[in-house]
Amino acid sequence: MINVNNMSKKYGKLVANNNINLSIDGGELAVLLGPNGAGKSTLIKSICGLLRFGGSITIDGHENHTTEAKRLLGYVPEFPVLYPMLTVAEHLEFIAKAYRLDNWKQNAKELLRRFELDDKNMKLGKELSKGMQQKVSVCCALLPQPKAVVFDEPLVGLDPHGIRELKAVMQQLRDSGCALLVSTHMIESMEENWDVTYIMVKGQIERVCRRSEIKAGQSLEDVYFEITEGHPEDTRHE
Repeated sequence: MINVNNMSKKYGKLVANNNINLSIDGGELAVLLGPNGAGKSTLIKSICGLLRFGGSITIDGHENHTTEAKRLLGYVPEFPVLYPMLTVAEHLEFIAKAYRLDNWKQNAKELLRRFELDDKNMKLGKELSKGMQQKVSVCCALLPQPKAVVFDEPLVGLDPHGIRELKAVMQQLRDSGCALLVSTHMIESMEENWDVTYIMVKGQIERVCRRSEIKAGQSLEDVYFEITEGHPEDTRHE
């Protein structure tokens, strides 16, 4: 569903991503881990069509910059950016019109209920807390019912209910056949549900690890530090 082939990205002489390859199938939850400056955000933004890059990225066989790919892909950025003068309800209506969705209102109502936003319909974007903005961002990404979703640090800023609900939503999306890519520093939050983990160091995929390969008693955090210890954290911007 999400396929990255020989992808590279440079900022001048700085190589942010160097010959990246990854593949996430439908019904699979992939976790992207790495220290600050490893290149995770550059990779995420490239997959979502926000940056130019070398190589190839496809969503269900469609080049990621095409309309077909964008209809299939949902994106929850690390820092939610809402329209300050649109209400919560108007954000969802905007997405529905942009994607030309039919019969979307019940789905929107259910998403708002799940994330405790149903009483915030008339709140303006600028009036919302960081956590509420993040919840609206999640609702907007999921409203078109995408076949693949990319989450960049999705749990940061959420309250306990929001974290529980988003993790439940991720599980349901995976069970329904959706391909998920989650970039996070909150490793323990993904211990239960991951299928494959990509660990990045200095712009490269240092290791690909599948759950079946984990030794008994070994945690995802153990695997991460096993790979990254000895690699000084890079201070480059991602």
